[in-house]
Amino acid sequence: MKAFLVGLLFIIAVSFLSVLGVFLYPFLLLLTFVLRIIIGMALVVFAVWLLGKLIIFIWELLSGKQQITRGKS
Repeated sequence: MKAFLVGLLFIIAVSFLSVLGVFLYPFLLLLTFVLRIIIGMALVVFAVWLLGKLIIFIWELLSGKQQITRGKS
């Protein structure tokens, strides 16, 4: 009788978890889409920031060379 109750409890637990997984499936799909959008936006923001840093770095290099050549003449 004890083994029957343990087996029955196990079957109930597995069925409960499978039903819970079915109910969580739309949430997991939504979570993957939201995470994909957030990661994509973070990559775009990082790319814009990196481009800005590169432009500022090149601008300072060019303006520094122009000041050196102006000082020599």
